[in-house]
Amino acid sequence: MSSLTSDPNQTDVNTIIRPPYFFISGFIAIPDMNYYYIFLCFVYIISLVGNTFVMTGIYVDRSLHSPKYIAVFNLAFTDVCESTALVPKLLDMFLFSRQLISYDQCLTSLFFVFLFITMQSFNLTILSYDRLVAICCPLRSQIIQSMLQLTGAAWTFAVLMVLISVCLITRLSFCRSLVIDSYHCDHGPLFRLAAPCSNVFPNQMMAFLNPCIVLYLPMVFIISSYICITHALFTITLPQDRLRAIKTCTSHLILVAIFYLPVILTYLLQSLIPTNARIINLSLTSILPPMLNPIVYVLKTEEFKVSVKKMLRRGSQRAVT
Repeated sequence: MSSLTSDPNQTDVNTIIRPPYFFISGFIAIPDMNYYYIFLCFVYIISLVGNTFVMTGIYVDRSLHSPKYIAVFNLAFTDVCESTALVPKLLDMFLFSRQLISYDQCLTSLFFVFLFITMQSFNLTILSYDRLVAICCPLRSQIIQSMLQLTGAAWTFAVLMVLISVCLITRLSFCRSLVIDSYHCDHGPLFRLAAPCSNVFPNQMMAFLNPCIVLYLPMVFIISSYICITHALFTITLPQDRLRAIKTCTSHLILVAIFYLPVILTYLLQSLIPTNARIINLSLTSILPPMLNPIVYVLKTEEFKVSVKKMLRRGSQRAVT
């Protein structure tokens, strides 16, 4: 299937060639990959259960109806959506050898996968802002409306940004290879297929801007916010208050490291990393954080642990009665 191509004779200055389907190449010549796909299936199930549990806990317990947990709820919701947009289709393609995907399905998949990955980054940035305000400006940290407005603005911006990237794909002609060298309809490998037939400069610009807006700028903001938080911690005189403030940041820093470090290293070193290693790294970066996020919050956040104990106590009391 590596020689799958469109008909070059269709090329015309005023014609946009949209093939009926693409072929997702996935991993190349790696034995026993079915075990990896089964592993992804288990990760997906754990992610669904864990994030649904987090959302249910936040919804049920009114003590968690705070700006911080609005952002945590939004992160859990995004994790569920991102995993669902990516994993079932990935398993269907590679476990059952259905690697052909229609043009419309490919663009739809591209939109939703990149939308939810973008929102994962924005949610972590919002959580960083919440920690900054809670520690440096505690009197303003309980304003729920401002958090709702910030979250709504992030969703709106993410939708517009991803929609522009997808719309720029629709103006391209695919008159040569139709094989996408990735594990899903990835933006870069997709638009590069049209390079022999179309002007892909606008797509290249979006491919440059997207990582800057989604990865690098949020990372700069998060680092800057923690520099301010560290400075504020030194002004706290009581050791127990300082320790409590540090604990509130620990879970967020773990999530930041899990999400940003692998994907940023992959983007920065992509010319040096073999294709299979790049695909495995990006697939794990897309799938593991949604599974680990709820585990980190359950184990590292004191308020949520208290809430879970309350829910379990209520459940046991109802079972007894």
